[in-house]
Amino acid sequence: MPKHILTRGHSRALTRHHKIAAAGVAALGAAAIGFSAIPSNASTTTTSEAAAAPTAKVAYSTQQIHGVKADITDQFAGASVKAEQIAAKQQAAAEAAAKKKAAAEAKAAKAHEAKKAASRSAERAEVKKAAPKSYGNNLDGWIREAMSIMKKHGIPGSYEGIHRNIMRESSGNPKAINLWDINAQKGIPSKGLLQVIPPTFDAYHVKGTPKNIYDPVSNIVAACNYAADKYGTMDNVDSAY
Repeated sequence: MPKHILTRGHSRALTRHHKIAAAGVAALGAAAIGFSAIPSNASTTTTSEAAAAPTAKVAYSTQQIHGVKADITDQFAGASVKAEQIAAKQQAAAEAAAKKKAAAEAKAAKAHEAKKAASRSAERAEVKKAAPKSYGNNLDGWIREAMSIMKKHGIPGSYEGIHRNIMRESSGNPKAINLWDINAQKGIPSKGLLQVIPPTFDAYHVKGTPKNIYDPVSNIVAACNYAADKYGTMDNVDSAY
């Protein structure tokens, strides 16, 4: 084979290999450049995706945003104050209502107690009025009961004056009778505590007392009524009358 043919053939062969090698080197270089542009923590993006979705520019600022947080805080604070005010008003209204109710109940209880007290007083008055005063069945009791009746009828006479004349006339014996004096001689003997003759007893008997000359109270009242008419009061009598 002629030398120049081999040389040319070899030259063409090298040229073709060189082209393949150059193309491979160029591809590898482009790949290397592409990988070096992607951060280590980022995902790989294909060429078609990159072309379809271009990266938007993001603007960053170091200045604080004013007004937003403050407005929200103010709104919450205002709502809290309003809620507290409403709760305070409700509590005040409830307390006022409770005080008003307690005052009304106390007033009603006081009125009820006053009514009960008045009723008890009225009952006691009725009982006292209905039940007459009790006196002893003795000289002291007879004189005191007679004086209470005399007081109602306006007949004067003291305890001492009545007691003194009784002791002189009968020594306190309601059944005493005089059978020897002038009245006895006339058939109208003096009888009872204050030695009253029957005609005098009948004339000065006080209504409401027993019409019995030997009844101690009736005898005292009739005798004192007679003494008041003749002497002004039994206190003025110091001897037979």
